[in-house]
Amino acid sequence: MDLQRHVESLGARYREVEQLLSDPSVFGQAQRYQELSREYSRLKELVATGQTWIKAVRELAENRELTQSEPAASELGQMAREEVARLEVEVPRLERAVQRGLVPPDPTDSRNTILEIRAGAGGAESALFAADLYRMYSRYAEARGWKLEPMDASPSELGGFREVIFLIKGDEAFRRLKFESGVHRVQRVPATEAQGRIHTSTATVAVLPEAEEVDVHIKPEELDISVCRASGPGGQGVNTTDSAVQIIHRPTGLIVRCADERSQQKNKDKAMKVLRSRLLERKIADENAKYAAARKAQVGTGERNEKIRTYNFPQNRVTDHRINLTIYNLTPVMDGDINCLLEPLLENDLEEKLRDLAG
Repeated sequence: MDLQRHVESLGARYREVEQLLSDPSVFGQAQRYQELSREYSRLKELVATGQTWIKAVRELAENRELTQSEPAASELGQMAREEVARLEVEVPRLERAVQRGLVPPDPTDSRNTILEIRAGAGGAESALFAADLYRMYSRYAEARGWKLEPMDASPSELGGFREVIFLIKGDEAFRRLKFESGVHRVQRVPATEAQGRIHTSTATVAVLPEAEEVDVHIKPEELDISVCRASGPGGQGVNTTDSAVQIIHRPTGLIVRCADERSQQKNKDKAMKVLRSRLLERKIADENAKYAAARKAQVGTGERNEKIRTYNFPQNRVTDHRINLTIYNLTPVMDGDINCLLEPLLENDLEEKLRDLAG
């Protein structure tokens, strides 16, 4: 990839956007002005990084020449070697920053995220594993300062979840979690196993960008909305009203239920939020299908029938099958320290997009 050519192209676009922002006719178009302002801010930082990289590459070449022409014991030779050592670290860092900036930002990356975790194969153990995943993502969200908002849950008899749905609000929540969609497999001795045998169970994770009303148009006549009595553990003030809400979207057959709130209206609002996000996910998946079909390596496509990760407790091992990554440190991962899994996935996605740009 000719990175310098890309930097020059970005500089030209930066100057073009700068001129557009000074145009009175653009200033009068609020949405257009906001879009250009965001692009200007991104390009300003990226072009500055690009220019710093170009300068560092030139200085590295000059100092390497000095180390060849100047005596090693001379003051100038020593200074040149020190600069080479520094720049050999700095140039790759700046180059990577520029490469990241070349990839067009995904407008959904900055969205809040709805996570849906469901027990799969394995009976009671799969429900317990679903609860473990919920705890893992909850702790990760807490560590990043994100806010977690429960939306719906169907507890199992042994303390797990047949299904749990929750919203995570925070900076770049969807960007960091979007590759978690898929089938997660666990291999361990269940608490219910008397013989000490290792069982294999699964749970599915769906990661949806929170949709806004402008993303998906839903006609009221397409919805069947019903209310029912929310299930709960009992106690004063619980199950005294028909507060649970179920929405069926007739064109797609999608069914959403929300019973987390005691207010029927709040449950309806949450259910509509989930429905919009599921419809947006379908829309994005349809748009990406043509592009993804041309790629051999697919990461984060949201395919539910693919086993994306295995958590092996006897071997203290977690393996992400999409990028052939294995880590022998499972306990911190289950406690929410999942950056060791997320960062390589983000890097792999960046590499694929850069290959597409270069091709």
